[in-house]
Amino acid sequence: MHKTLLLVVIGLFLSFKSHAQQPEKLNSSEIYESIKKLNFLGSVLYVAAHPDDENTRLISYMANEVKARTAYLSLTRGDGGQNLIGPEIRELLGVIRTQELLTARAIDGGEQRFTRANDFGYSKHPDETLEIWNKNEVLSDVVLAIRQFQPDIIINRFDHRTPGTTHGHHTSSAMLSIEAFDLANDATVYPDQLQHVDQWQPKYLYYNTSWWRYGSRENFDKIDKTNFISLDTGTYFPSSGLSNTEIAALSRSQHKSQGFGSTGTRGTEMEYIELIKGNTPSNKTKIFEGIDTTWNRVKGGQEIGIILNDVEKNYDLKNPSASIPKLVQAYNLIQRLENEHWKTQKTKEIKAIIAACSGLYLEAVTTSNQATFNENMKLSLELVNRSNTKLSLVSYTNPNGLNVNKGINLNNNDRITIEESFKVALPNTDYITTTPYWLTEKGTLGMYKVSDKSLIGKPETPDYFNVTFNINIEGVTIPFTRPVVFKTNDPVKGEVYKPFEVVPEATAKLAEKVIIFNTDAEKEIAITVRAGRDNLEGTVELCHPENWNVYPEELPISISNKGGEQRVVFKVIPPKNQDEGFISPIVTVGDKQYTDELIEIDYDHIPFQTILLPSESKIVRLDIKKKGDNIAYIAGAGDVVPESLRQIGYNVLTLSPEDITTESLSRFDAVVLGIRAYNTVENLKFKQDILFNFVENGGNMIVQYNTSYRLKVDKLAPYKLELSRDRVTDEFAEVKFLEPKHPVLNYPNIITKQDFEGWTQERGLYFPNSWGKEFTPIFAMSDKRESSKKGSLLVAQYGKGYYIYTGLSFFREFPAGVPGAYRLFANMLSLGKGELPKEQQLKN
Repeated sequence: MHKTLLLVVIGLFLSFKSHAQQPEKLNSSEIYESIKKLNFLGSVLYVAAHPDDENTRLISYMANEVKARTAYLSLTRGDGGQNLIGPEIRELLGVIRTQELLTARAIDGGEQRFTRANDFGYSKHPDETLEIWNKNEVLSDVVLAIRQFQPDIIINRFDHRTPGTTHGHHTSSAMLSIEAFDLANDATVYPDQLQHVDQWQPKYLYYNTSWWRYGSRENFDKIDKTNFISLDTGTYFPSSGLSNTEIAALSRSQHKSQGFGSTGTRGTEMEYIELIKGNTPSNKTKIFEGIDTTWNRVKGGQEIGIILNDVEKNYDLKNPSASIPKLVQAYNLIQRLENEHWKTQKTKEIKAIIAACSGLYLEAVTTSNQATFNENMKLSLELVNRSNTKLSLVSYTNPNGLNVNKGINLNNNDRITIEESFKVALPNTDYITTTPYWLTEKGTLGMYKVSDKSLIGKPETPDYFNVTFNINIEGVTIPFTRPVVFKTNDPVKGEVYKPFEVVPEATAKLAEKVIIFNTDAEKEIAITVRAGRDNLEGTVELCHPENWNVYPEELPISISNKGGEQRVVFKVIPPKNQDEGFISPIVTVGDKQYTDELIEIDYDHIPFQTILLPSESKIVRLDIKKKGDNIAYIAGAGDVVPESLRQIGYNVLTLSPEDITTESLSRFDAVVLGIRAYNTVENLKFKQDILFNFVENGGNMIVQYNTSYRLKVDKLAPYKLELSRDRVTDEFAEVKFLEPKHPVLNYPNIITKQDFEGWTQERGLYFPNSWGKEFTPIFAMSDKRESSKKGSLLVAQYGKGYYIYTGLSFFREFPAGVPGAYRLFANMLSLGKGELPKEQQLKN
């Protein structure tokens, strides 16, 4: 019986994310630098397209040397790129790169913002980009970012004047920034935004140029630099013992999923910005010329400036708490400001400084990192005043909004703990998920859907469960809000923080995201159900396509403990002929049904992440044949090729470089190198002769795409082979068969143009553009208005075996369950393993 998917949703879907970071603990020098920043009222917005596009040298310089409030607006979250540290791609990669950006900003002193644009993959022209993105919506998000952040200066990473010469996303980011510069101060443009933010007109817009823009340093030296400002970003900061460029390198090195580890430098490092909009400054070294960046820029700010300048001048590095009385006095005056923008920003800054000067430690820790709706949770509050300043806890507001009066004196270095409990509940809400807000609704290829307009632009969903401590300092009650977190001790890492997450009472995970049936025999499909609470009782069924059969219809589940799991197994029977569809588990608990999978992302360089996404797997009844059985796989930047090959019946063993010997390879029919293996695996340069000898002796070697940048080997292939940046980004681009009689297209599977239907994101990338006569190009393809590219699949016989280089994006097509990708890869592995059947020989 065919089961129809029915999801019961009660109330409103709402997501939230807690920051899984330790409380900030500034040292005396850092407090002093924060005070100087408190006295600077100016801001810079840096604009580009992706995580890693930002110039961390310039962001760090603006934040730490100039002391400007500095933010990076990345139009996308980098969802369309590759992942060098794990298997996550698309939405999950976007989550990783979001956190990498936040970690980078925590190092270089900037802030982070986004638009709703989805990184759909490489684009060759802004016309294509802006059509897929929905230009009006992304432009509205850029205008909103300007109105919210109120930058005095905007700096574009890319040049708006060169469409078609670089990534279409890059040029689009600059074009949108320039358009938004003029629109943000127009009340007739996106007027609905003005219910929550004010119009704003930035003063300057610059393009962050460099000598490479002009081809060489010699060319750059010759150009007219009338509209240029030059900045030496190699500043040294004695308070930290680091140069600005060293800080920038630490920041950039957080882009680990892209392999952008960077070594810090010292000495002069010039940056150039070209004026695009605004009047040319007369002083080419002062970027804020003509902008009042003192407290005098806001009404009522003069008195605040006098007080805080005195705090800065007389700050005692040995006794920061001596500054507290005047800081509290300034805090009071800031609360009276009419300018809401600077009032909000400077209140946040001065509260952090007051807490740091007093050594005030505030924390709200729960006993578990996960809970379900309506669950009662225990909470431990910790308060410590580590100064001689008289502080007291007047009251606190618990996560349910209940104000609790206390009146407890916080004496120097006395640790105060309070045990509290709260109920995991939200007003008018019955179901809470932990998914990042931009993933809670189904979007389009180019845009994320965000119904709650207050969330647009935010890097994460704001913390919902917080505790606000109302602390009396110098006779003034100041509220300090802290998120509820989970803290534990790891025997190796020590103190470890995780965010507090609210999850469904049941989630379900399918063992494989793509399940290949290469015959009409049934397969057992396992589902793992996880309990979000104790004593979970219910049933599981499997939603499936009409022409597939599943039995039994449902299975019972009974899980005693929260966090416990139960594995159930269904038998799935495919149709006789080639077909594909999706299966989804449905867990029924009482009158509610759950269809999501709980995904956890745990890397040391970013906070622990928990995501809920629909649990489904693609099932494919595939008409496929293969020759050979045993495959050696050498991992590169991370993909699911080994698992995919196992799905079609191969025995796949992953080898480390140390395992690559003539003897070890003798057991295998073929060796497959993972994507970018020659970019990421240093020791492969010592193994090339062994690999080539394997081919010469009758094995097949398949090398998936690499980039020409940072190659670890001098010789990619036994013959001439040169990589380029050629790519075909249109997944629908026509594929022409250059050698239709070649065995790779005919044995053991006959490959037709139908096998290139259903491809996702792109045809391929980084194709070779020059190769030896020994190679046979198999396909030709191109994007619109471009020359034909013939380097997507190159085959060369070497000795008794075959060396194959391919830039086709199998690493994307396998996770998408594209049948033709499996059939073609099987043919590549089968080359030379048998003869074409007579009927195929006659046909060809």
